[in-house]
Amino acid sequence: MKKRLFTLLLTTAFAVLTLSACGEKTAQETAGNAEEPAAASKPAPKEELSDVTLNEVAHSIFYAPMYVAIEEGYFEDENIRLELVCGFGADKVMTAVLSGEADIGFMGSESSIYTYNEGANDYVVNFAQLTQRAGNFLVAREEMPEFAWNDLKGNTVLGGRKGGMPEMVFEYILKENGIDPSSDLEINQSIDFGATAAAFSENLGDFTVEFEPGATALEKEGKGYVVASLGEDSGYVPYTAFSAKQSFIDENPDTIQSFVNALQKGMDYVQSHSPEEIAKIIEPQFPESDLETITTIVTRYYDQDTWKENLVFEKSSFELLQDILESAGELEQRAPYEDLVTTSFAEKAAK
Repeated sequence: MKKRLFTLLLTTAFAVLTLSACGEKTAQETAGNAEEPAAASKPAPKEELSDVTLNEVAHSIFYAPMYVAIEEGYFEDENIRLELVCGFGADKVMTAVLSGEADIGFMGSESSIYTYNEGANDYVVNFAQLTQRAGNFLVAREEMPEFAWNDLKGNTVLGGRKGGMPEMVFEYILKENGIDPSSDLEINQSIDFGATAAAFSENLGDFTVEFEPGATALEKEGKGYVVASLGEDSGYVPYTAFSAKQSFIDENPDTIQSFVNALQKGMDYVQSHSPEEIAKIIEPQFPESDLETITTIVTRYYDQDTWKENLVFEKSSFELLQDILESAGELEQRAPYEDLVTTSFAEKAAK
C-alpha cells in the first residue's frame, strides 16, 4: 500500500529583511529652556510581540483548548501575535510547514513519521500533544443502547479516506474486536471528508463515522444516533499534535516555549471549567453554530477525556500510533521517538 507523499518544495530560501528608519531628534536651544519643567520619564516599552503562523488541519471544537488560549488572550500574554490558518488536510499543513509558509503545524503526528521515513533532512518534530482521544463517532440510523461492534457485520459503513487517521483508527477498533474490515462489512470510502453526514441523511449506508458537528447535526435532524465513540474504544491515541521543523525549534526556542506556555493555560482552563463555560469562551470561533450545539459537542468531548492535563507527548502514545499505522498497512519502517518528539517545552510549561 502506498502512503501519501509530502512534496518538499523547498527550491529557494527567502531572506526577508525588514528595515526600519528612526528619525533622529535634534535638541533645539531656545531662550528660557532652563525654566521649562523636566520631561516626565517614559514607561519602559512593552516587549515586542513575536509573529507566529500556525496552520491547523481543521477548525473544529475538538481542539477547544487551543481556542480557549486564543480567546482568553493567552498567546498575547506570552508575547505572541498568532496568525491561525486552516490547511484543510494534514498533507497541506505539512507542505506549509516544510516550505516555511507556516512556522508551526497542527495535525496528526503520523504525518511527521511519513516525512521522516521519506528522508527529509530538516524533518518535523512534535513538541506538544493536544488531544489524546480520537474525535469521531459511529452514527446509526436507529438508537442502539446495547450496541456492540459485531453489529456492523454485513452492513455498509461510510468511512474515511484510506490512510487517514479517522479510517485507520476505525479499522484498528474493528480488528481489536475480531472483525475483518475487508470481508465482514463494506466500508464506503468514496465520499469526500465533510460530505458523509449529508450522504447518510440521504439514506446512503447503514452507519457512518462522523466528526463533530456532523454527528450532533444528524441527531438534531432525527436522522442518526451516536452509538459509539471511537475515542473511547481505541484507547489513548496521540490524535493531534503541534510540530515544527527542527531548524525552527533550534533557532526559536523561546518562541516555542512561549507558544507551549499559552497552550498549557488553555489546557488548564478546560480541566478546571465546565463544558458550558468552555463553550461560552470558544463561541466566537464558531459563528455558524449556536451556543447550545457548541455546548453539546464540548460535553461529548469533555466526557470522553479528550484533552490531556499537560502537553507532554509520551513514548507509549507514540508507539501505539505506530501500531495503528502498521495495522493499516501504512508504515513500512518504525520511526524513533527520540528523533520525532521533544518533551522539554511541554514539561517546562506543565510546571
